[in-house]
Amino acid sequence: MGLTSAIAKDESMGLSLRLRGGGAPDSKGKGKGKDSGKGKGKDGKGKDSGKGKGKDGGKGKGKGKGKDGKGKGKGKGAAKQIVEPHRHKGVYIARGKEDVLVTKNMVVGDAVYGEKRIAVEEGEGETKTKVEYRVWNPFRSKIAAAILGGVDQIAIQPGSKVLYLGAASGTSVSHVSDIVGEEGCVYAVEFSHRSGRDLINVAKKRTNIIPIIEDARHPSKYRMLIGMVDCVFADVAQPDQARIVALNSHLFLKNEGHTVISIKANCIDSTAPAEHVFAKEVQKLQAEGFKALEQLTLEPYERDHAVVVAQYRPAKKAKTSA
Repeated sequence: MGLTSAIAKDESMGLSLRLRGGGAPDSKGKGKGKDSGKGKGKDGKGKDSGKGKGKDGGKGKGKGKGKDGKGKGKGKGAAKQIVEPHRHKGVYIARGKEDVLVTKNMVVGDAVYGEKRIAVEEGEGETKTKVEYRVWNPFRSKIAAAILGGVDQIAIQPGSKVLYLGAASGTSVSHVSDIVGEEGCVYAVEFSHRSGRDLINVAKKRTNIIPIIEDARHPSKYRMLIGMVDCVFADVAQPDQARIVALNSHLFLKNEGHTVISIKANCIDSTAPAEHVFAKEVQKLQAEGFKALEQLTLEPYERDHAVVVAQYRPAKKAKTSA
Protein backbone atom coordinates (compact mmCIF):
# COMPACT_ATOMS: atom_id res chain seq x y z
CA MET A 1 0.00 0.00 0.00
CA GLY A 2 2.83 2.39 0.90
CA LEU A 3 4.69 1.60 -2.39
CA THR A 4 1.59 2.26 -4.55
CA SER A 5 0.90 5.63 -2.92
CA ALA A 6 4.58 6.66 -3.35
CA ILE A 7 4.45 5.82 -7.10
CA ALA A 8 1.18 7.74 -7.50
CA LYS A 9 2.66 10.70 -5.66
CA ASP A 10 5.77 10.62 -7.86
CA GLU A 11 3.64 10.52 -11.05
CA SER A 12 1.50 13.44 -9.92
CA MET A 13 4.66 15.45 -9.10
CA GLY A 14 6.04 14.75 -12.58
CA LEU A 15 2.74 15.82 -14.19
CA SER A 16 2.74 18.99 -12.11
CA LEU A 17 6.31 19.85 -13.13
CA ARG A 18 5.52 19.26 -16.81
CA LEU A 19 2.52 21.61 -16.60
CA ARG A 20 4.71 24.28 -15.00
CA GLY A 21 7.40 24.00 -17.69
CA GLY A 22 9.90 21.90 -15.75
CA GLY A 23 10.98 18.40 -16.77
CA ALA A 24 9.83 15.27 -15.06
CA PRO A 25 12.30 13.66 -12.65
CA ASP A 26 15.39 12.30 -14.48
CA SER A 27 14.00 13.26 -17.87
CA LYS A 28 14.19 16.02 -20.48
CA GLY A 29 11.14 17.76 -21.74
CA LYS A 30 9.80 20.94 -23.24
CA GLY A 31 7.31 23.16 -21.51
CA LYS A 32 6.35 26.70 -20.69
CA GLY A 33 8.11 28.01 -17.61
CA LYS A 34 6.39 30.56 -15.40
CA ASP A 35 9.39 32.83 -15.13
CA SER A 36 11.55 31.39 -17.89
CA GLY A 37 12.32 32.00 -21.52
CA LYS A 38 12.47 35.11 -23.53
CA GLY A 39 9.84 37.69 -22.91
CA LYS A 40 9.19 41.34 -22.57
CA GLY A 41 10.15 42.49 -19.11
CA LYS A 42 9.46 45.70 -17.33
CA ASP A 43 11.54 48.54 -18.82
CA GLY A 44 13.05 46.06 -21.27
CA LYS A 45 15.06 43.95 -18.74
CA GLY A 46 14.09 40.78 -16.99
CA LYS A 47 15.30 39.82 -13.56
CA ASP A 48 16.37 36.20 -14.13
CA SER A 49 17.90 34.18 -16.95
CA GLY A 50 15.96 32.40 -19.66
CA LYS A 51 16.46 28.68 -18.88
CA GLY A 52 14.20 27.08 -16.29
CA LYS A 53 15.20 23.93 -14.41
CA GLY A 54 12.70 21.38 -13.17
CA LYS A 55 13.08 19.61 -9.90
CA ASP A 56 15.17 16.43 -9.62
CA GLY A 57 17.44 17.28 -12.57
CA GLY A 58 14.82 17.80 -15.30
CA LYS A 59 15.38 20.55 -17.85
CA GLY A 60 12.54 22.55 -19.38
CA LYS A 61 12.66 25.11 -22.19
CA GLY A 62 10.07 27.75 -21.79
CA LYS A 63 8.84 30.66 -23.92
CA GLY A 64 6.72 32.35 -21.37
CA LYS A 65 6.18 36.07 -20.95
CA GLY A 66 6.93 37.19 -17.44
CA LYS A 67 8.61 39.69 -15.24
CA ASP A 68 11.70 37.53 -14.99
CA GLY A 69 12.37 36.87 -18.69
CA LYS A 70 14.86 38.82 -20.75
CA GLY A 71 13.18 40.89 -23.39
CA LYS A 72 13.55 43.79 -25.71
CA GLY A 73 11.78 46.79 -24.25
CA LYS A 74 10.63 49.58 -26.51
CA GLY A 75 9.86 52.79 -24.71
CA LYS A 76 10.50 56.49 -25.06
CA GLY A 77 11.26 58.60 -22.03
CA ALA A 78 9.19 61.75 -21.47
CA ALA A 79 10.55 64.68 -23.44
CA LYS A 80 11.91 67.46 -21.27
CA GLN A 81 9.51 70.40 -21.38
CA ILE A 82 11.05 73.82 -21.96
CA VAL A 83 9.22 76.93 -20.78
CA GLU A 84 10.39 80.34 -21.98
CA PRO A 85 9.19 83.81 -20.93
CA HIS A 86 7.00 85.66 -23.43
CA ARG A 87 7.67 89.32 -24.26
CA HIS A 88 4.58 90.14 -22.16
CA LYS A 89 5.68 89.94 -18.53
CA GLY A 90 4.03 87.13 -16.55
CA VAL A 91 3.19 85.13 -19.68
CA TYR A 92 5.23 82.13 -20.88
CA ILE A 93 5.53 79.78 -23.86
CA ALA A 94 5.87 76.01 -23.37
CA ARG A 95 7.93 74.56 -26.20
CA GLY A 96 7.07 71.10 -27.44
CA LYS A 97 5.44 69.31 -30.35
CA GLU A 98 3.03 72.24 -30.37
CA ASP A 99 4.00 75.47 -28.62
CA VAL A 100 1.36 76.65 -26.16
CA LEU A 101 0.76 79.78 -24.12
CA VAL A 102 0.99 79.25 -20.35
CA THR A 103 0.88 81.16 -17.07
CA LYS A 104 2.63 80.21 -13.83
CA ASN A 105 0.04 78.52 -11.62
CA MET A 106 -0.54 80.53 -8.45
CA VAL A 107 -2.31 77.56 -6.80
CA VAL A 108 -0.14 74.52 -7.53
CA GLY A 109 -2.12 71.35 -8.22
CA ASP A 110 -5.36 73.18 -9.01
CA ALA A 111 -7.01 73.41 -12.45
CA VAL A 112 -9.80 75.97 -12.86
CA TYR A 113 -11.58 74.73 -15.99
CA GLY A 114 -9.93 71.39 -16.73
CA GLU A 115 -6.93 72.94 -18.48
CA LYS A 116 -3.70 71.00 -18.93
CA ARG A 117 -0.93 71.64 -16.39
CA ILE A 118 2.81 71.39 -17.04
CA ALA A 119 5.35 70.78 -14.25
CA VAL A 120 8.91 71.90 -14.90
CA GLU A 121 12.00 71.64 -12.70
CA GLU A 122 13.94 74.89 -12.48
CA GLY A 123 17.37 75.51 -10.97
CA GLU A 124 20.18 73.06 -10.20
CA GLY A 125 21.32 71.04 -7.20
CA GLU A 126 19.85 72.09 -3.87
CA THR A 127 18.11 75.09 -5.44
CA LYS A 128 16.12 72.91 -7.83
CA THR A 129 12.39 73.57 -7.51
CA LYS A 130 9.31 72.28 -9.32
CA VAL A 131 7.18 74.98 -10.97
CA GLU A 132 3.71 74.36 -12.41
CA TYR A 133 2.25 76.15 -15.41
CA ARG A 134 -1.32 76.21 -16.76
CA VAL A 135 -2.07 76.09 -20.49
CA TRP A 136 -3.98 79.20 -21.61
CA ASN A 137 -6.59 78.33 -24.24
CA PRO A 138 -7.03 81.18 -26.78
CA PHE A 139 -10.44 79.81 -27.80
CA ARG A 140 -11.70 80.46 -24.27
CA SER A 141 -9.94 83.72 -23.48
CA LYS A 142 -9.96 86.98 -25.46
CA ILE A 143 -6.71 88.11 -23.82
CA ALA A 144 -4.89 84.90 -24.84
CA ALA A 145 -6.27 85.25 -28.38
CA ALA A 146 -4.99 88.85 -28.51
CA ILE A 147 -1.52 87.82 -27.28
CA LEU A 148 -1.24 85.06 -29.89
CA GLY A 149 -2.57 87.52 -32.47
CA GLY A 150 0.45 89.74 -31.80
CA VAL A 151 -0.92 92.59 -29.67
CA ASP A 152 1.83 95.03 -28.65
CA GLN A 153 0.72 95.42 -25.04
CA ILE A 154 -1.95 93.98 -22.77
CA ALA A 155 -1.32 96.48 -19.95
CA ILE A 156 -1.44 93.60 -17.44
CA GLN A 157 1.79 92.58 -15.73
CA PRO A 158 3.08 91.32 -12.35
CA GLY A 159 1.94 93.64 -9.56
CA SER A 160 -0.83 95.31 -11.62
CA LYS A 161 -4.25 96.14 -10.21
CA VAL A 162 -6.90 95.19 -12.76
CA LEU A 163 -10.64 95.85 -12.95
CA TYR A 164 -12.13 92.99 -14.97
CA LEU A 165 -15.67 93.69 -16.27
CA GLY A 166 -17.58 90.60 -17.42
CA ALA A 167 -15.64 88.05 -15.40
CA ALA A 168 -18.11 85.18 -16.09
CA SER A 169 -17.02 81.93 -14.38
CA GLY A 170 -13.44 83.04 -13.87
CA THR A 171 -11.71 81.27 -16.77
CA SER A 172 -9.69 84.25 -18.03
CA VAL A 173 -9.70 85.89 -14.61
CA SER A 174 -7.71 82.96 -13.20
CA HIS A 175 -4.94 83.52 -15.77
CA VAL A 176 -4.91 87.26 -15.07
CA SER A 177 -4.58 86.27 -11.40
CA ASP A 178 -1.51 84.17 -12.32
CA ILE A 179 0.03 87.11 -14.21
CA VAL A 180 -0.41 89.82 -11.57
CA GLY A 181 0.69 87.45 -8.80
CA GLU A 182 0.42 87.96 -5.05
CA GLU A 183 1.49 91.61 -5.28
CA GLY A 184 -1.30 92.42 -7.74
CA CYS A 185 -5.09 92.32 -7.50
CA VAL A 186 -8.02 91.50 -9.80
CA TYR A 187 -11.43 93.08 -9.12
CA ALA A 188 -13.75 90.74 -11.01
CA VAL A 189 -17.24 92.13 -11.74
CA GLU A 190 -19.96 89.75 -12.94
CA PHE A 191 -23.71 90.39 -13.13
CA SER A 192 -24.97 86.79 -13.51
CA HIS A 193 -25.48 85.09 -10.14
CA ARG A 194 -25.03 81.64 -11.66
CA SER A 195 -21.61 82.49 -13.14
CA GLY A 196 -20.90 84.46 -9.99
CA ARG A 197 -21.06 81.29 -7.88
CA ASP A 198 -18.31 79.71 -9.98
CA LEU A 199 -16.31 82.93 -9.78
CA ILE A 200 -16.54 82.95 -5.99
CA ASN A 201 -15.32 79.34 -5.86
CA VAL A 202 -12.28 80.31 -7.96
CA ALA A 203 -11.62 83.30 -5.67
CA LYS A 204 -11.65 81.07 -2.57
CA LYS A 205 -8.34 79.54 -3.67
CA ARG A 206 -6.89 82.68 -5.27
CA THR A 207 -6.61 85.40 -2.69
CA ASN A 208 -5.76 88.13 -5.22
CA ILE A 209 -9.22 87.88 -6.84
CA ILE A 210 -12.02 90.00 -5.36
CA PRO A 211 -15.36 88.84 -6.83
CA ILE A 212 -18.10 91.47 -7.16
CA ILE A 213 -21.54 90.22 -8.19
CA GLU A 214 -23.04 93.45 -9.48
CA ASP A 215 -24.14 95.25 -12.64
CA ALA A 216 -21.18 97.02 -14.26
CA ARG A 217 -23.59 99.75 -15.47
CA HIS A 218 -23.77 101.00 -11.88
CA PRO A 219 -20.17 101.27 -10.64
CA SER A 220 -21.25 103.53 -7.77
CA LYS A 221 -22.73 100.43 -6.07
CA TYR A 222 -19.29 98.91 -5.60
CA ARG A 223 -17.15 102.04 -5.43
CA MET A 224 -16.31 101.34 -1.75
CA LEU A 225 -14.75 97.97 -2.67
CA ILE A 226 -12.34 99.08 -5.37
CA GLY A 227 -9.27 101.31 -5.25
CA MET A 228 -7.57 102.96 -8.20
CA VAL A 229 -6.49 100.46 -10.86
CA ASP A 230 -3.82 100.35 -13.56
CA CYS A 231 -5.97 98.65 -16.18
CA VAL A 232 -9.63 98.08 -17.02
CA PHE A 233 -10.42 95.00 -19.09
CA ALA A 234 -13.95 94.69 -20.46
CA ASP A 235 -15.68 91.70 -22.06
CA VAL A 236 -19.35 92.49 -21.38
CA ALA A 237 -20.78 92.07 -24.93
CA GLN A 238 -23.41 94.80 -24.52
CA PRO A 239 -24.58 97.49 -27.01
CA ASP A 240 -23.53 100.24 -24.56
CA GLN A 241 -20.15 98.67 -23.81
CA ALA A 242 -18.16 101.88 -24.46
CA ARG A 243 -20.35 103.76 -21.99
CA ILE A 244 -19.92 101.02 -19.35
CA VAL A 245 -16.14 101.16 -19.73
CA ALA A 246 -16.13 104.96 -19.51
CA LEU A 247 -18.27 105.01 -16.33
CA ASN A 248 -15.94 102.58 -14.57
CA SER A 249 -12.78 104.27 -15.85
CA HIS A 250 -13.88 107.70 -14.61
CA LEU A 251 -14.21 106.26 -11.11
CA PHE A 252 -11.38 103.74 -10.86
CA LEU A 253 -8.78 104.09 -13.66
CA LYS A 254 -5.62 106.09 -13.03
CA ASN A 255 -4.68 108.89 -15.39
CA GLU A 256 -2.49 107.45 -18.15
CA GLY A 257 -3.81 104.00 -17.23
CA HIS A 258 -4.94 101.60 -19.93
CA THR A 259 -8.15 99.92 -20.95
CA VAL A 260 -8.42 96.76 -23.04
CA ILE A 261 -11.84 96.16 -24.57
CA SER A 262 -13.08 93.05 -26.36
CA ILE A 263 -15.70 94.18 -28.88
CA LYS A 264 -18.21 91.73 -30.33
CA ALA A 265 -19.68 93.38 -33.44
CA ASN A 266 -22.92 91.37 -33.48
CA CYS A 267 -23.82 92.46 -29.96
CA ILE A 268 -23.58 96.14 -30.86
CA ASP A 269 -25.04 96.23 -34.38
CA SER A 270 -25.74 92.99 -36.25
CA THR A 271 -26.72 94.82 -39.48
CA ALA A 272 -23.50 96.83 -40.01
CA PRO A 273 -20.16 95.44 -41.16
CA ALA A 274 -17.85 94.56 -38.29
CA GLU A 275 -15.21 97.12 -39.33
CA HIS A 276 -17.75 99.97 -39.11
CA VAL A 277 -18.86 98.83 -35.64
CA PHE A 278 -15.27 98.76 -34.38
CA ALA A 279 -14.60 102.25 -35.76
CA LYS A 280 -17.71 103.69 -34.04
CA GLU A 281 -16.71 102.17 -30.70
CA VAL A 282 -13.26 103.72 -30.96
CA GLN A 283 -14.88 107.13 -31.63
CA LYS A 284 -17.05 106.72 -28.52
CA LEU A 285 -13.95 106.00 -26.43
CA GLN A 286 -12.14 109.02 -27.81
CA ALA A 287 -15.07 111.21 -26.79
CA GLU A 288 -14.63 109.92 -23.20
CA GLY A 289 -10.97 110.89 -22.92
CA PHE A 290 -9.30 107.75 -24.30
CA LYS A 291 -6.54 107.63 -26.87
CA ALA A 292 -6.70 104.49 -29.00
CA LEU A 293 -3.29 102.84 -29.24
CA GLU A 294 -4.05 99.60 -31.02
CA GLN A 295 -6.82 97.58 -32.64
CA LEU A 296 -6.58 93.88 -33.43
CA THR A 297 -9.08 91.33 -34.77
CA LEU A 298 -9.23 87.96 -33.00
CA GLU A 299 -9.36 85.71 -36.05
CA PRO A 300 -9.14 82.69 -36.15
CA TYR A 301 -10.06 82.29 -32.47
CA GLU A 302 -13.18 84.49 -32.49
CA ARG A 303 -15.33 85.64 -35.39
CA ASP A 304 -16.24 89.34 -35.72
CA HIS A 305 -14.33 90.21 -32.56
CA ALA A 306 -11.70 92.87 -32.03
CA VAL A 307 -9.57 94.01 -29.12
CA VAL A 308 -8.94 97.72 -28.67
CA VAL A 309 -6.14 98.94 -26.39
CA ALA A 310 -6.48 102.57 -25.30
CA GLN A 311 -4.84 104.94 -22.84
CA TYR A 312 -6.96 107.01 -20.45
CA ARG A 313 -6.24 110.74 -20.23
CA PRO A 314 -2.72 110.57 -21.67
CA ALA A 315 -0.31 113.30 -20.67
CA LYS A 316 -0.17 116.11 -23.15
CA LYS A 317 3.16 116.59 -24.79
CA ALA A 318 4.81 119.90 -23.94
CA LYS A 319 5.29 122.17 -26.92
CA THR A 320 8.91 122.84 -27.72
CA SER A 321 9.75 126.42 -28.56
CA ALA A 322 11.52 126.90 -31.83
